Amino acid sequence: MTRFWIGAAALAALLGAAPMGGQLGAQVMPQHFTGGTTGDLARLCSQAPGDAMGVGALGWCEGFLVGVGQFHRAVTAPSGRIRPIYCLPNDDSLTLNQVRQAFVTWAAANPQHAGERAVDGLVRFAQATYPCASSVRRTR
Repeated sequence: MTRFWIGAAALAALLGAAPMGGQLGAQVMPQHFTGGTTGDLARLCSQAPGDAMGVGALGWCEGFLVGVGQFHRAVTAPSGRIRPIYCLPNDDSLTLNQVRQAFVTWAAANPQHAGERAVDGLVRFAQATYPCASSVRRTR
């Protein structure tokens, strides 16, 4: 899988991707595949699968979302001492695509966080979008 991402970044360099101008959904550049900032992550997450870099961008985005989510779940396990920062619905109705789209919408509405580390912006989004009930916070 690592080879795929290196190939995607190299392909973007060969295509000579144009500058973004701060616009979500604009063409992806190789530096966006580093997981650097919230803005970079939002840009990757906003791509359409039919775009030249869309499949790679969406794969990177979704992998990042799942990785952060799994880490959060692991460190906030019920037997642990760390309280969850956010709480997803328990009914499994939420899809990865819905989370991705909600993050893109949140990032566009909160450009002041575009320069933050991607993980910080993603967790900030999750906390605002999927807050925990106060009883969850208190019992852990």
